[in-house]
Amino acid sequence: QVQLVESGGGLVQAGGSLRLSCAASGRTFSSYVMGWFRQAPGKEREFVAAIRRSNPNTYYAAYADSVKGRFTISRDNAKNTVSLQMNSLKPEDTAVYYCAAGQGPKNDYAPMYDYWGQGTQVTVSS
Repeated sequence: QVQLVESGGGLVQAGGSLRLSCAASGRTFSSYVMGWFRQAPGKEREFVAAIRRSNPNTYYAAYADSVKGRFTISRDNAKNTVSLQMNSLKPEDTAVYYCAAGQGPKNDYAPMYDYWGQGTQVTVSS
């Protein structure tokens, strides 16, 4: 069982930055694929970024095209945390952001993720 708690959301002007954090419980955190998804009002939940182990000492990050070059996902296995640094924010980034943990081959496939946080609101004003 893994419990996820997000923090760091808020209101920011376009062009600004925010850093989201997700604290995870559980002793096997390092084995999970950790992802960030978001859901805007009236829209479906969409993939933002994920980070997974590619070999014992290296993790691989994947991003949605819409955030590539602006967002950076990272993880600290010693602290059981995953973060999402969001730079150059745009009004279209406004959404509730969810942290998720799963074990499977597809980074951007929401049903692959078994555990979800409660979400944190990010609002970007123009």
